[in-house]
Amino acid sequence: MDSVVSEPVHPQRGLRRAWLVATVGVAVLVADQLSKSWAVDRLSPENSDGIHVVGDLWFRLAFNKGMAFSRWQGGGPIIALIAVAIIGVLAWYARLIHRRPQLVLIGVVMGGAAGNLVDRIARSGEGFLGGRVVDFIYVGWWPTFNVADAAIVVGGIALAVLLSFQPETPPDAATSPPSSEASSETSSDTPPGVSSETASEAPSELPPETP
Repeated sequence: MDSVVSEPVHPQRGLRRAWLVATVGVAVLVADQLSKSWAVDRLSPENSDGIHVVGDLWFRLAFNKGMAFSRWQGGGPIIALIAVAIIGVLAWYARLIHRRPQLVLIGVVMGGAAGNLVDRIARSGEGFLGGRVVDFIYVGWWPTFNVADAAIVVGGIALAVLLSFQPETPPDAATSPPSSEASSETSSDTPPGVSSETASEAPSELPPETP
């Protein structure tokens, strides 16, 4: 009877990957919400000149009912549902990833999507998931954005680049055990009543008989 060889299961490794993604995602979410709270408290009222940082970089308060970088105004509920779908897909896809940089970037994108989703749920707005997203980073030549927007765009682009140049390969692929077919072929060449280990240890040639 052919022996069945199963690949080893590493539940601890999967748990570590989940913790890594969750830790990075929560860190991005907290940084986004703290920066937005600071912007609302420090930069109000909305039509103020804001704070000049350096060059074209300003901190100016704005409220966005659309998607990232103040696009698609009024589409907040649909964008919120898309964000939920993105978080779910990335959480599932992270189970297939083994490289730490890709896992970190997945957490960055998930944290950014969650940051804007919290605004649509918790902040004032109109209707279901109609809360306004807080934007405050202004560079003059680009629409006003926030930390979550930057995490989604930069993290998404970096993740796509890494996945393109470093295709994912399971770490145990190079050290996988021999297949059952190879085991059966080895056992089929062994004479009946002789184990494979005994056959491998037996000398290849018999000594000459003495007269």
